[in-house]
Amino acid sequence: MAERLALLGGRPVRTPATPRYPVFSERARARVDELLERGHSVGLSKLDPAIAEAETAIAEWHGVAHCLATASGHGALHSALIGLELTSGDEVLTSPYSWGASVSCILHNNAIPMFADVDPATGLLDPADLATRITPRTRAILVPHIFGQPADMTAIMALARARGLAVIEDGSQAHGARHAGRRVGGFGDAAGFSCMGGKLLATTEAGYMVTNAADVYFKATLGGQHAGMASAPGRTSEPGFPPELLPHSDSLIHTYRVSTVNAVLLVEQLAKLEGENDARRANLARLREQLDGVASVRFPDYPEDDLLAPHIVTMSYVPEHAGVPKERYVAALRAEGAPAFSYVHTPLHRLPRLQPDTTAPRVMWTENLRRHGVDYRALELSGVAARIEHAIELGWNHIEDDPATMAALADAFVKVEERLDDLRAA
Repeated sequence: MAERLALLGGRPVRTPATPRYPVFSERARARVDELLERGHSVGLSKLDPAIAEAETAIAEWHGVAHCLATASGHGALHSALIGLELTSGDEVLTSPYSWGASVSCILHNNAIPMFADVDPATGLLDPADLATRITPRTRAILVPHIFGQPADMTAIMALARARGLAVIEDGSQAHGARHAGRRVGGFGDAAGFSCMGGKLLATTEAGYMVTNAADVYFKATLGGQHAGMASAPGRTSEPGFPPELLPHSDSLIHTYRVSTVNAVLLVEQLAKLEGENDARRANLARLREQLDGVASVRFPDYPEDDLLAPHIVTMSYVPEHAGVPKERYVAALRAEGAPAFSYVHTPLHRLPRLQPDTTAPRVMWTENLRRHGVDYRALELSGVAARIEHAIELGWNHIEDDPATMAALADAFVKVEERLDDLRAA
């Protein structure tokens, strides 16, 4: 039997150590330094070499025709809605089990988020439930690949095409994840990815939109990119810019352009992403193997031809086995040095600022939701509720093969498992 639980006064298994992340190569730092030495921090389009290099490399990596680099993941998702002209009360079905940017991008383009249920084991959108939520006002589906788990894009795309709906993928936590052998981001009509410093493809703060549709790409530039001027050619000067859009290109934009510094970092980080993802997967496989006898948590099962890109590792708590509240179990893990947490505490459709009786300061969507008679209070999503009730997560920036850390994390879980009687009694 393990010694006394740290939560009850014993010695912890390990001292938590946050992995150094992100890691920038010497070449990446040198390239950034060269840009700064030249004072070249702004690029307005693919006519700038740094921007062109980044957008070309990302498009080729995803196997799509177009990439639009942005200042953030939110900017990338918003650009996708702009490019697809999803606005003016159009309803967009999405998941409430996600980070807020999956919904705020919809709100910020004057569209209406509507919500579908998720698989309680993964938190990914449930295609069968999605089919029941489509109404005559539904125009699109926005699909988060949460935690680096690929959603069932085969089923979702079949549903969307049958109903004439656009599809936007939110790959902000899933760079390099694959569904049915293909990288996420290339299934839908457009996709948005975050590249802030905590994500799989980490810069300082950036993002990108990818699409196979030239019209979506160029319409998105109208909404969030600089048109350019004589001394600094912008998006309207790019080859292929539609002449019919020229009269509508002006300075009424969201400022979503990426800096040349982050464009260079995107290229250099992309070059080592697959190796880092391989290490993330190998470390996760090692941890899962070592937790095989721990019955208090259960990992999701995935299709054989899907490939995770684990940004965050998720599992489900089994309270009927452990016999204590999840919060108590998580506290015991944390005391032993396993930094467990729950990523989503409140589903997005329950956030106070989305309710018709909100007393929050007015924002762009307050009256829009009221005008459309939107009231999420009666919406019950059993899969979402079960996921939030049982979900336990671990941050997963383990980008080097690290058997020692995996063994120590496993030891923390095993120790708590062996001392469940003490946890119950306490």
